[in-house]
Amino acid sequence: MNAETTDATHSADAIRAEGIKKGYGPVVALHHVDLRLGRGEVLGLIGDNGSGKSTLIKVLTGFHRPDAGTLTVNGEQVVLRSVSHARQLGIETVFQDLALIDQLPVYLNMHLNKETLRRPLGLLDKKRMRARARDHLEDMGVRIPSVDTEVGFLSGGQRQAVAIARAVYSDAKVILLDEPLAAMGAKESAIIIDLILELRRRGEVSIILIAHNFAHVIEVCDRINLLRYGRIEYDRQVASTSVHELTDLVTADYRRRSDSMTTESAASAEDSR
Repeated sequence: MNAETTDATHSADAIRAEGIKKGYGPVVALHHVDLRLGRGEVLGLIGDNGSGKSTLIKVLTGFHRPDAGTLTVNGEQVVLRSVSHARQLGIETVFQDLALIDQLPVYLNMHLNKETLRRPLGLLDKKRMRARARDHLEDMGVRIPSVDTEVGFLSGGQRQAVAIARAVYSDAKVILLDEPLAAMGAKESAIIIDLILELRRRGEVSIILIAHNFAHVIEVCDRINLLRYGRIEYDRQVASTSVHELTDLVTADYRRRSDSMTTESAASAEDSR
């Protein structure tokens, strides 16, 4: 691949991480991560607990600085100084805790830290915020009783949908979704799946979806990465894989570790005789 082709490929990526390393004292969480997210793409990031997913997300959102490696955002190499800096570049994260305030209505949660004020008095322009929140949620197909409903009264799926919609409303170009379908039933999961599919259809934002349910990943993603032992060990288009293959990848690793532990235990028992 020549230099011009490489530059064109990089500029087509919303985010590109190359050679990312991150450690905490003697513990190395990320060894050498190469990850790319195309513009308008939905990338599924899978991996066992302890594989480095959370650390990688924190690096991509500016919460942690990597010990080595480079990050490129929208074709420009950057050093993320903070979460606020990442947000300025259009990178938003929706964590499992959602960062919503249960006692506030939906429309105020949609405008947290970005409230619209009436000049010159500086009072909250609640009418305009209600209208904007209502229009945005309706445009995205998010169904809730009312934008005046307190978030604490919404279902889990509705709360997650509001959190994702808020990220999009913040003019995000990249959204990182940390286990948005965890502990949800089929009905609640369907709300989020439909929303991700709508965002994918529009192609206006790029999404990294962390999930453990391979069927969900296959349904909503364009491409899948498997993170294991702090490295991306699998990168495949969804059309070229299956739930069965992904399950075999993970269970094969479990078998290898189990066999290794059994062998070590047997050797230890033999040595103790």
